[in-house]
Amino acid sequence: MPAPSGVAFLSDLALYIHWPFCKSKCPYCDFNSHVRAGIEQERWRAALLRELDHYAAETRGRRLVSMFFGGGTPSLMEPATAAALLDRAARHWPIASDVEVTLEANPTSVEAACLAGFRAAGINRVSLGVQALDDRALAFLGRGHSAAEARAALALARRHFPRFSFDLIYARPGQEVGAWAAELDDALALAGDHLSLYQLTIEPGTAFATAHARGDFALPDEDSAAALYETTQARLERVGMPAYEISNHARPGGECRHNLVYWRCGDYLGIGPGAHGRLTIAGTTYATRQRRAPESWLAAVEAQGHGSEERFAIAAQERLEELLMMGLRLSEGVTRARFAAITGCGIEAALPSRALADLASGGFLVVDDVGIRATAAGRQRLNAVLASLICGA
Repeated sequence: MPAPSGVAFLSDLALYIHWPFCKSKCPYCDFNSHVRAGIEQERWRAALLRELDHYAAETRGRRLVSMFFGGGTPSLMEPATAAALLDRAARHWPIASDVEVTLEANPTSVEAACLAGFRAAGINRVSLGVQALDDRALAFLGRGHSAAEARAALALARRHFPRFSFDLIYARPGQEVGAWAAELDDALALAGDHLSLYQLTIEPGTAFATAHARGDFALPDEDSAAALYETTQARLERVGMPAYEISNHARPGGECRHNLVYWRCGDYLGIGPGAHGRLTIAGTTYATRQRRAPESWLAAVEAQGHGSEERFAIAAQERLEELLMMGLRLSEGVTRARFAAITGCGIEAALPSRALADLASGGFLVVDDVGIRATAAGRQRLNAVLASLICGA
């Protein structure tokens, strides 16, 4: 997972495009996703292109290193929309020769049938929301596909795309280590160069939050969840797919380059409803956020050329905290060059010396000539590590 040398990453740019629509709302999901009876595909295509044009005006000359269609369920958009956006992006920015262009997709039969069209449109990496390889688990998670459909979609992804990934959710109610280990072996037999493995969490405002509060189901206790996590790490490490980030595993070179831009605190444009961005101009980094509601965003873009709701300069302390919260998720941590480029000072000058010493002696943190990084034990307890570094707690 080579990191950009020096501060060259500051001139690179990633592009995130949000498609906010889903066929149904999964009970665990707190993303900005919405169900609508009908979608005016051409109108949405025109609006996304117009907002793209708006942001291109202030970022010309920067190199585009990755593009990501997220959601929602972007595989519900027409492939022609993806093709139009990729063509417009190539007109606005120089494109890296190894640019990564990812599309999130669901493995239902209808959406999987469109994969060839998205490959022809210019997508070169697909990320499939499989979530489980067991029909009972899929029903609990509210997924609209079967395990058989997931396998078929993965076979199509392997056929059409040079790189593909898929997600699984573990620490489900009643899940035991043996069953999860068997599911992992099944997943590894289907995998390409990347897997995303997430522990099930209960997010406020979701259907699962209501059901969990009502006592409809219980999650594994802390010890059981830790055993499932440790099994995940050990199994994938053994087969050459170590965790390069807390929940993401890859063979060498298979890391998601787009997400690395986020975790390394690089710049990215966020296009579409609710999309966030980070944009550095004349040495100041700005946070951007688009209107969240699809109809509100669409009306704003059609009226003024963009759907921006918020834009502000990120304060130095907030930028430091963001760098630690994102960078320490990575096994590589934060290099000294990156730390200095983003914060303007060194690690020891910016962080409490007692916290650094205590975390290092406790086996949770490494600070050396390369930079600062959490150990495997530290990443498992990252919230506590961050509290010590940020608050001196």
